[in-house]
Amino acid sequence: MAKGLIRIVLDILKPHEPNIPYFAKYLSEIEGVDGVNVTLMEIDKETENVKVTMQGNDLNFEQISEAIKQYGGSIHSVDEVVAGKKLVEEVTTPQD
Repeated sequence: MAKGLIRIVLDILKPHEPNIPYFAKYLSEIEGVDGVNVTLMEIDKETENVKVTMQGNDLNFEQISEAIKQYGGSIHSVDEVVAGKKLVEEVTTPQD
């Protein structure tokens, strides 16, 4: 049964190395992580801005943050967090 954080979406600034496939594989090996999506949002001479979506049954934000720092990355923002037993998708309302 899921508990705690089950999805987290992060805006991360990272150096070009490790490359994105290696970075995704590395993040997927963190305990509690079932899957990782990494999307390149912007690139410049020295860095890449990537959107990282991680899903699992009990994601440990501190462990994830530390792993990102170990590879030279920094979290710019936490863009989405889902906690509980199941994913709740956003619903468009007339105000949107």
